Amino acid sequence: MYGFMDGFLLYLQTEKNASPHTVQNYRRDLFDGLGFFALKLAREDHTIHPAELTAPLFRYYLAEMKTRGQTSATVSRRLSSWRSFCRYLCREGVLEENPLRRINSPKRVRKLPGLLAQQDANQLVESPDRESLLGRRDRAVLETLYGTGIRVSELVGVNINDVDFKRATIKVTGKGNRERIVPLGGYAAEALNIYIKKIRPRLMENKPGRVDALFLNNRGGRLTDRGVRWLIKKYAALVKIDPGTSPHTFRHSYATHMLDHGADLRTVQELLGHARLSTTQIYTHLSRERIKRIYDKTHPRA
Repeated sequence: MYGFMDGFLLYLQTEKNASPHTVQNYRRDLFDGLGFFALKLAREDHTIHPAELTAPLFRYYLAEMKTRGQTSATVSRRLSSWRSFCRYLCREGVLEENPLRRINSPKRVRKLPGLLAQQDANQLVESPDRESLLGRRDRAVLETLYGTGIRVSELVGVNINDVDFKRATIKVTGKGNRERIVPLGGYAAEALNIYIKKIRPRLMENKPGRVDALFLNNRGGRLTDRGVRWLIKKYAALVKIDPGTSPHTFRHSYATHMLDHGADLRTVQELLGHARLSTTQIYTHLSRERIKRIYDKTHPRA
């Protein structure tokens, strides 16, 4: 089975332009299922052939995940990964029919993403210490996240030459290796300018040689998405806001605050890099929920 899985993951990388993060998620999902199939068939996982993956076996897997208490989102994602893998095997002539063709994924409960109030967002981005080296870097990271709405994977992938102060833009590479140009707000541009001129050169002293990454860690290497999540958690605790605040919270807040102040949905779609407008439309629900809460709280006869 391993050879077929390796071929599929390579196909995702080379033909589908899937990101390393996406490929790793597929790998994790496939190995979760393979582990279950090996136990069910009483076989070593590497000896299992795709032809042994029948519809009843997948139904057992579906039931086992529910028994484990996996969320509907996780179950749906894993079945989707296996469905894509089996579709690939059909295309390669390894399978005659996709065993998951008639198996439905559980309905997902659509949960509205977390959101920062504008006051909390301002407080959070202004919380790093302006007198410290890493504090100045962290301020630039937070201002960029909130000022552009880019994904954390896009943020840590930005290189120094991707920032254009003359046009006040930043170039990012999103899903499917699609590049887009995103405007930089005034606060983000100012924080980035200070960071690039005064802070980044000092961080580079810790790592000899050329470093292209825009945001560096304290050892002079490229800042990782884990590092960004950690610093957000740190400052969220400092200003006593939702400890679940994440890079994606900034992205949701960016989109919702834009819509609240009159931006149209198509513009927000372009800024976020969404391929489909339907993906962006969740933010209209967020805005409506917020309006409803304000109405209920303020109108005397609500």
